[in-house]
Amino acid sequence: MTESRLDETHDPAARSFVPSANDPSTDFPLQNLPLGVFRVEDETPRIGVAIGTHVLDLSAAISVGRLSVAPDLANACSGGSLNALMRLGAEPRRALRRQLFALLRSDSPLAADSAMQARLLLPIARVEMLLPAEIGDYSDFYASIDHATHVGSMFRPDNPILPNYKWVPIGYHGRASSIVPSGTAIRRPSGQRKAPDAEAPTFGPSRQLDYELEVGAWIATGNPLGDPIPIDQAEDHLFGLSLLDDWSARDLQAWEYQPLGPFLGKSFATTVSPWIVTLEALEPFRVPAATRPEGDPAPLPHLDSDQNRQEGAFSIALEVHLQTQAMREQNLAPLRVSRTDFRSLYWTFPQMIAHHASNGCNLRPGDLLGSGTVSGPAPENRGCLLERTWRGKEPLEMPSGEKRAFLEASDEVSFTGRCERDGFVSIGFGECSGRVNS
Repeated sequence: MTESRLDETHDPAARSFVPSANDPSTDFPLQNLPLGVFRVEDETPRIGVAIGTHVLDLSAAISVGRLSVAPDLANACSGGSLNALMRLGAEPRRALRRQLFALLRSDSPLAADSAMQARLLLPIARVEMLLPAEIGDYSDFYASIDHATHVGSMFRPDNPILPNYKWVPIGYHGRASSIVPSGTAIRRPSGQRKAPDAEAPTFGPSRQLDYELEVGAWIATGNPLGDPIPIDQAEDHLFGLSLLDDWSARDLQAWEYQPLGPFLGKSFATTVSPWIVTLEALEPFRVPAATRPEGDPAPLPHLDSDQNRQEGAFSIALEVHLQTQAMREQNLAPLRVSRTDFRSLYWTFPQMIAHHASNGCNLRPGDLLGSGTVSGPAPENRGCLLERTWRGKEPLEMPSGEKRAFLEASDEVSFTGRCERDGFVSIGFGECSGRVNS
C-alpha cells in the first residue's frame, strides 16, 4: 500500500457526532462514506452518503452551504444518479470525501445544530435505496481460479482449466437492463433445459437456480473509443466497489452456453448492493496481487506492472448467508454458507479493466464490471451452490432440517463484505440480498 494515498480521512481516532457511526460493528463509520442514490416515498431520487444508520442528503448539504464545493462538483451531486460525479474523475471525488469527513466528524459545527441534522440526515431504514448509477454496459469476468478449477473439474475432470485462462481474463458481456438493487425479489426464470440422458430439451422453470458471490467495479471516467487503458492507469478509471450477485440458472446455462457462452441462464437478474465504497475508502486495505503458482506464465506486458503486483488487490472478507421460509417461521437465523476473501483472485480489477479496453473498447461512467464468483480452495470458501453442493450431489443441511442443492421458492440469499486491518477502522459494504419469489 502506498502510504501517500492515506490522509486525514483514514484517521482511526476520528469519530462522528452520529452515534451509530462509532459502533465497531457498523459498515459505515466516518472512515467509509460510501455513495448511493436514495428516495423518500415518491420524491425525486437524490445522492446520499451512508454514515452509521443514517444517510446524508448530499444535495441538501450543498444547497444550505454546509459543503463548499466547486460548481461542477455541486452540479454533479445534485442529480439522481452518480454518473456525473463518476465522470469528473478522482480529484473532485477526493475533495468531496475530505469535506464530508470534516462535516460529519464529532468536532464539526453541525454536531451542535440538531435542527440542521434533522434536515440533512435521514434514517436509512426510512429511505428506498436505488441503483447508484445509470448502467450503460455490464461485463462479467471469471477471475477466481479456484472457482474455475472447481467448475471445470465437474465437466472436464481431465482438463479443468482451459489453456487461455492463465493468459487472459475471461469474461462475457452481460445484460445491464436486468440489474436490480439489493432487496429486489428474484423471479425464477424459464428456459430450455436438457438432461444428459434426454433426447430433446424441454421448456420450463429452472430447477437449478443459483447465486454467485461477486464484487462489482464501477467505472469512473472511461476512455475514448479506440484508446486502450494502460494497466498503471486502470485505477484512474475506477470509481469504487460494491457487492454483486450474478444469479444463475445452471440447467439453462448448461444447455445454451456452447458455443457462445452465457445468455438466458444469466440475463434474468443481477443484484448489486446500493452503496459504492470508493477507491479512497479502500486504500488501507490494499494487498499484493495473488502470487501465481510456480510454473504458471507471467501475464503479458499489457497486463503486468510492479504497481499491480505490489498493491493491485484488496482484502475483503466476503460471506454468503441463506435463509429458507421454514427457517423464518421457526425464527432460525440465516445459515452462513460460505466465507472467502476477495484478495485470492487470479486476476485483479486493474488487469480486467486494462484487458477490457485493450482492443479499444470504450468504457463509460457508470459501466459495471463483475469479478466473477469469488471462491477459495476449501468447501466453505466456495461462492455458489454449484460448487458448494458439488453440482447438487452434496446438498446443504439447513438448521430447519431441510436440504438445499439449489435455491427453492422463498429462499433468501444475502452477501456481506468487510475490510479489516490492524491500525485502521473496519469498513463494510452493506447488504446485497434477494429473495426468490417463485
